[in-house]
Amino acid sequence: MRVDLTRPKAVIFDWDNTLVDTWPVIHDSMNTTLDAMGHPLWTIEETKVRVRRSLREAFPDLFGDQWERARGIFYKRFRQIHLKRLEVIKGAEDLLKTLREKDIYLGVVSNKSGENLRREADHLGWNHYFGQIIGATDAEKDKPAVEPVQMALNGSGINPGRQVWFVGDTKIDMECAYNSGCLSILISKSVPKLHEFAEFMPELHFSSCELLTALASDI
Repeated sequence: MRVDLTRPKAVIFDWDNTLVDTWPVIHDSMNTTLDAMGHPLWTIEETKVRVRRSLREAFPDLFGDQWERARGIFYKRFRQIHLKRLEVIKGAEDLLKTLREKDIYLGVVSNKSGENLRREADHLGWNHYFGQIIGATDAEKDKPAVEPVQMALNGSGINPGRQVWFVGDTKIDMECAYNSGCLSILISKSVPKLHEFAEFMPELHFSSCELLTALASDI
C-alpha cells in the first residue's frame, strides 16, 4: 500500500498499550471479575485477544443481565491498582513532545472509562500534551465509531480526515481510523497479518514509538 505522507494537522492516539502498558492491570481486573462472577479465568494471551470493545459493549455479551454487577467489580479492582502499576511505553513521551514541538494538535480516543483515562493522564502529568482526552461513554458511541474522534478534535478547528493520523495498537483502532477517514498507523512489535486486520489493515506500521518519532521529526 502506497501512502503519500504530509505533515498532519492532528494526531489522535489510543491509550492502553499504545502510550502506556496496562495489560497486567486489565488482566488482573478482568480475572478478579470473572472469578467473582463464576466464570473461568483467562490467560494473559486470552485477555489481549478478547479485550477490545468498551466495557458497556462487551460486558452485556459476557455477563448477560448481571453485567452491571460485573462492571462494579471490575472498576473497584481496577481503581485499586491502575495508578500504582501504570507504566509508560518506551519512547511514548518523546513522541508526544516531538509532535507538540511542531504545533501538531494531539488528542486521545480510548475505550477505557473516561474518568479513569483522565486520572491516568493527570497522574503522568501528560494533560498538557492533549487538547481532548476522550474515553468510553464520553461520546454517544465508543470506538470504532467516528463520534469519539469528532469529540477529540472539538475546539481544534480540525475535522476528521487524511490530515489526521490515528495511532493505535489493535484492529479496533485501525477500524476507527477507517471509519473517520484518518490515516491509520499501527504501533506493534508484531507485523500486521491480513487474517487479523482484514479490511482494516494499517496504512503504516511501526514496531516502536521511537521509529514513529523518527518519522515525525522529519515531517
